[in-house]
Amino acid sequence: MPSASSSARTTNARTRKTPAVPRKAGNTATSSITISKRSRKAAKVAPSEPDSGDAGDDAYESDDDASLHSDALDEDVAPSKKRKRASPKKVSGKEKKKKSSPRQKKVNEDEDDEDDLELDEGQEVVGVVVSAPKTGRVPPGQISQNTLDFLTQLKKPECNDREWFKLNEPVYRLAEKEWKDFVETFTDILIANDPEVPHLPPKDVVHRIYNDVRFKNDKTPYKTGMSASFSRSDHVAVIPGGQSLIAAGAWHPDKNELQTIRNNLLRSSTRFRKIISDPKFVKLFGAAKPHPKGLRQNIFGMDDTLKVAPKGIDKTHKDIDLLKLPEIALKRFTDEQVLDPEFKTELGSFIEILRPFVHCINDMMTIQPSDSSSDDDVDDEVEEADEENSDDEE
Repeated sequence: MPSASSSARTTNARTRKTPAVPRKAGNTATSSITISKRSRKAAKVAPSEPDSGDAGDDAYESDDDASLHSDALDEDVAPSKKRKRASPKKVSGKEKKKKSSPRQKKVNEDEDDEDDLELDEGQEVVGVVVSAPKTGRVPPGQISQNTLDFLTQLKKPECNDREWFKLNEPVYRLAEKEWKDFVETFTDILIANDPEVPHLPPKDVVHRIYNDVRFKNDKTPYKTGMSASFSRSDHVAVIPGGQSLIAAGAWHPDKNELQTIRNNLLRSSTRFRKIISDPKFVKLFGAAKPHPKGLRQNIFGMDDTLKVAPKGIDKTHKDIDLLKLPEIALKRFTDEQVLDPEFKTELGSFIEILRPFVHCINDMMTIQPSDSSSDDDVDDEVEEADEENSDDEE
């Protein structure tokens, strides 16, 4: 029969609590128990305790302690995982020394600028605004190559739209100012050669560059030239590619004005024919008759000349060649002539020759008495113009 001391030692060995061994998160749970050497030594030399009636209670407590043991908990509850901190990325020496190229740096700066822009909903960056040219500028009263270059670009379909025009608006504003300065300088020369032309500021004579596309098949939004009308019979336009012109006469007259001109020609064409047959007029515009090949000559050969006789007029009428015309005289200039500093002076000399023609058209655009166009009036006007021209030559 075992002794009391051996019974107590057995009870103590059974009820001794085994310390839980901490494990790293993520390890697989195991049922093995690890006891340190110090714990094993303590178990061998532990003194015996007297037997008591609490042995059953100790056995009961040992069962509860076993249920709370770490190995028992591992079987039912998964261990909690600890969050690992991200270690800072190590940068090698080569990466530290590597520098971005100037081009890449500029691209990055542009991207930063775009990021800094505060755009409203629906807005987006569509392009870069082109600055006005700093070189190639000319004094007021001249036309520069910059203006011709801008108008040449407008002739391209891919440039003649609102998006391109908006990005190039600074270039246009410079060309517009240059054209207004030219018009202001030329107005003084024009009035000196024809006092009947009213003196108006450039804003009242310069045409807008925007096309009126409401009733046209061609929906091109912008014109490809700069133009101005100083009166209803004096017009100047700068169009690159040798299409710049000075025009005198009825510029696109409306239906009533055109009919009035034709009625006055039906009444008498003597004055008009003498003016377009004047030697100086012929020298400038050509012989006063239709070109055999239908080319432009004098006031004949215009694009909008009628192919058939006007309604209500016999096609065999003696003045049918005049009655088919839009009644306008036109002279074109090359780009080299336009860029010449004395271009405005050359235009002034043409105005002097065109003055009798302009006055005649202005008179025919109003209803005249039946006896108002006499040969004496025509001779006096032509002789007066010849005398002024001869005085200038002397």
